[in-house]
Amino acid sequence: MSTRTVELFVDPACPFAWMTSRWLLQAAQVREVTPRFRVMSLAVLNEGRDLNPDYRRGIDDSWGAARLAVEIARTEGDEAFSRWYTAWGERFHVGDQKDDRRATATAALEDAGLPAALIDAYDRTEGDDVEQALRASHAEAIDKVGNDVGTPVISFGEGTAYFGPVVSPAPKGEAAGRLLDGLEALAGVQGFYELKRSRTGGIDLS
Repeated sequence: MSTRTVELFVDPACPFAWMTSRWLLQAAQVREVTPRFRVMSLAVLNEGRDLNPDYRRGIDDSWGAARLAVEIARTEGDEAFSRWYTAWGERFHVGDQKDDRRATATAALEDAGLPAALIDAYDRTEGDDVEQALRASHAEAIDKVGNDVGTPVISFGEGTAYFGPVVSPAPKGEAAGRLLDGLEALAGVQGFYELKRSRTGGIDLS
């Protein structure tokens, strides 16, 4: 039986996208789906916006990991990006290795068995081919859902995509599969746009 591809656009620095990615991997163990992780950028999304200074600093610091992520995807392939994203997330989100993001990104390359030279993409050079690739990948996500979103963005194909899901902790086992079933059903309703409630508590990485 062939599996369906479910795309998830993530910014590597976003903890909510990380949790959603862990849920999708769990869902793939109990449903006939193949996750494909793609790259979007909170830095690109928030260009020109008036943000809280602390949030602005975090957004500005997110460029490097997103640049590296899109370079891995375009030169080494989706599976390589998935390996690096898992290694990065285990260090950055779970391990809280955030003081030197470039060093964390470098260590994740080694963890994922990827060429160390890829880290050159981390350092932003305005207008270079890596930034252009990042902006193109981000634009693909935004074209599916519009500008009034964050990360992650999930796509079930044929233009059906939306922001989310935001989950904490990530469902596991059959609960992960049931959530995927519900989201896919919602994606099949042409007039469905939004479903939301206020978040309570922080990130549960368990």
